[in-house]
Amino acid sequence: MGYHLAGFEVDGCDIADRPRYPFAYHRGDALEYLTHLIITGGIQRYTLVHASPPCQSKCGLTVGTNASRGWGGSHVDLVAPTRDLLETCGLPYVIEQPNGRAEIRKDLSLCGEMFGLGVLRHRNFELGRWGVMRPAHPTHRGYVRGHRHGVRRDGPYVAAYGKGGGKATVPEMQHAMGITWTDVHEELTEAIPPAYTRWIGRAFLTARQEVFV
Repeated sequence: MGYHLAGFEVDGCDIADRPRYPFAYHRGDALEYLTHLIITGGIQRYTLVHASPPCQSKCGLTVGTNASRGWGGSHVDLVAPTRDLLETCGLPYVIEQPNGRAEIRKDLSLCGEMFGLGVLRHRNFELGRWGVMRPAHPTHRGYVRGHRHGVRRDGPYVAAYGKGGGKATVPEMQHAMGITWTDVHEELTEAIPPAYTRWIGRAFLTARQEVFV
C-alpha cells in the first residue's frame, strides 16, 4: 500500500492465499516466480523489487525465548537466495528484515515514531543499486504497552504481535499501523506500516529523478 501511495503500480506475490491483498496478486513461491520473470523477460516491465523473506530463522523471538523453551520448529533462511535472484534480475531492489538479522546490510532503518505511529516496529532495509540518506532515529515517547519480563507497563505504543499480556487487539493494530484492508491477525502481525514503504518509494523516485536530471 505504501508503494501505491508513493505512485507505483503494485504487483504482489506470496505462497499463501491473500484474498484481502488490494492489488494484482500471484500466489506461489516468490523465488520461483521471480525466476520465471527473469527467464521470460517479464521482469523488464518493473522498476523496483521489494522482498521481505521469512524472518523466523534468526529473529530474536526464535533464537531467544522460543529456543530456550523448546518452542517452534525449524525455519529456512531465504535471505541469501533472495538477494542472489535480485542481483540477477538487474533491477533496483529493497530487502526488508526486522532487528536481529545480521545477513542484510542495514542501509536504512525505520521506526514507527518517525511517522507518528502507535507502533515502534523497527525494520531494516538493504538497498540494492540505489541509496538514500538515513533519517535520524527520534527518541521514543515511552514504552510499548504490555507485559515484558514480568513487568507490566503502559505507554503510547502497542505490541502488534502475539496475543495476551497486553498485546494489541486487531482494531488497535489496524489503527496503530494505518492498515484497513485486512482484519486477519496473522497478516497484521507480519505487516509493516505502509508509511515505511511510502517513504521508501518516494525516496527511490526522488533518487531516480536526480540521476536522470
